[in-house]
Amino acid sequence: MTNSSNKKPDPILTFEGKRYDLNALPDDLKELVRGMQVADTQLRMHEDTLKVLAVGRQTMAMQLNERLKNVKPIDN
Repeated sequence: MTNSSNKKPDPILTFEGKRYDLNALPDDLKELVRGMQVADTQLRMHEDTLKVLAVGRQTMAMQLNERLKNVKPIDN
């Protein structure tokens, strides 16, 4: 005997302020939704990569600044 309270609710797509039953969409639209999900995931991953690169660059700039304190500039 199964308990109906354990049933997962149908997935809902919210797009531009409207809600849609994802299971009721045609397959081509489901594929578009999956493609957008992949694109969103890739964007987040690359945004995170850019943040890591920016922090690394900032750290290198601080190290360069610290090490250049003992080097005489050519125009002074």
